[in-house]
Amino acid sequence: IVLLLNGEQLPQLFITIVRYVLPSEDHTVQKLLLLYLEAIEKTDSAGRVLPEMILICQNLRNNLQHPNEYIRGVTLRFLCRIREEEILEPLVPSILANLEHRHSYVRRNAVLAISALCKLPKGELLVPDADELIERFLGQEQDVSAKRNALMLLTQHSQDRAVKYLFEHLDQLAVWGDILQMAVLELIRIVCRTKPDAKGKYIKIILALLQSPSAAVTYECAVSLTSLSQAPTAVRAAANCYCQLLVSQSDNNVKLIVLDRLQELKDKHRDVMQVRQGWACTKAWHASCACFSGEEFQLFLKRCKLLHLLALLWSAAVSVCLC
Repeated sequence: IVLLLNGEQLPQLFITIVRYVLPSEDHTVQKLLLLYLEAIEKTDSAGRVLPEMILICQNLRNNLQHPNEYIRGVTLRFLCRIREEEILEPLVPSILANLEHRHSYVRRNAVLAISALCKLPKGELLVPDADELIERFLGQEQDVSAKRNALMLLTQHSQDRAVKYLFEHLDQLAVWGDILQMAVLELIRIVCRTKPDAKGKYIKIILALLQSPSAAVTYECAVSLTSLSQAPTAVRAAANCYCQLLVSQSDNNVKLIVLDRLQELKDKHRDVMQVRQGWACTKAWHASCACFSGEEFQLFLKRCKLLHLLALLWSAAVSVCLC
């Protein structure tokens, strides 16, 4: 495998591997086999699939019907990286059948495989009813990761169906998992780029997601707000979110990223940040200072390069004290 990745061609090994490695039931060997199959050259100089590649189709079909969920799952992940339609076409029924597997690991990887099929030049011919199939799957699925993969597939290939699902389940949005909420934010960003007139109703959804207990979701909400709207209300909500993250997060790298975002807000919306965010920024500033020793604090100041922001926060603190 290493030799193949380094550009070596070893065609003489293929038949030996087909005879002695393909029948193996060992999970590690099967995983290495898939890495080998991914690395080898599958087409000739004219771009046609090599005849010997047909030998692996039956093995892949057997793996997709294997009683062990791990074998099924890693095979589905492997198929996500195959671009030869002649190899994938006979495997489509087995891939679709795995959407109904009892194990969520298999189902979520089956969705990823279908998504990869849809991205191929002739993807619509391989899975003509993919959008309808995934929409039905999304309505029945309980696993958060599988639902996230399905929603991302609809976002990329059928935005109308993704938006329909979102608004039909809007009352459950607050209890969705963080990765599913992140997928919703990605859907909103894509839809707002194509339909800017609909920003208003989607910004309300983002404001609702600001109450999520996940720091990653609230951060993405703040980023989305400032990218979709320049209104003072949106800027204040984003700044408040960043300040709360400064207070709640202990990781210094996270603090640096959040302070960079605050710096951008200060540069673009100085009046809003100075007049409306003084107390909140001061509170976040004191909470951040408390996390560092003297030496760490000096290093922190040098790394973040936010002297202008510090001056703003200090003036806001003085204003609060004077009031």
